Amino acid sequence: MNWTDERVEKLKRLWSEGLSASQIAAQLGGVSRNAVIGKVHRLSLPGRAKAGGTVATARPAAKRPASPAPRAPNYPARVATARPVARTAGATALQDDADVNTAEVLEYRPTAISNAVLPTSLRLTLTELTERTCKWPVGDPLKDDFHFCGCDASEASPYCKFHAKMAYQPVSERRRA
Repeated sequence: MNWTDERVEKLKRLWSEGLSASQIAAQLGGVSRNAVIGKVHRLSLPGRAKAGGTVATARPAAKRPASPAPRAPNYPARVATARPVARTAGATALQDDADVNTAEVLEYRPTAISNAVLPTSLRLTLTELTERTCKWPVGDPLKDDFHFCGCDASEASPYCKFHAKMAYQPVSERRRA
């Protein structure tokens, strides 16, 4: 399709009238909306206001009464009540059932367990790991003393029994924490 002088003039006139590129393409015939947009840019025609008008021409905001409207005597006034707030943690949505008073925030204090048995780490490097060894990382990977647990792992897990309990917690325990 060639842009003749006559078609270019018609494009400029329709553009200045505020028609959309699709409408102009339909009136010109044999040209797509994208071709009209491209020609408008090549001709450096001035832009138009977005659909819906400018902020100044937008409808005015609704006026609100200075005082609340009187209510019928049998209609109780709303009282702000504390509602449970849904919070998300990862992919699990948690919901607070109890009201929280900011003055009574409980502090979490971990307690030491005296009868806990920690596995002895074999301190394996990445190249020493196999399918049957625990792949639990221990320490900072940027430090020289970084290693993996290396204890016997079950076929269903990459971790030993101890680290599997740490990695895979039942849903009820995660919600409680």
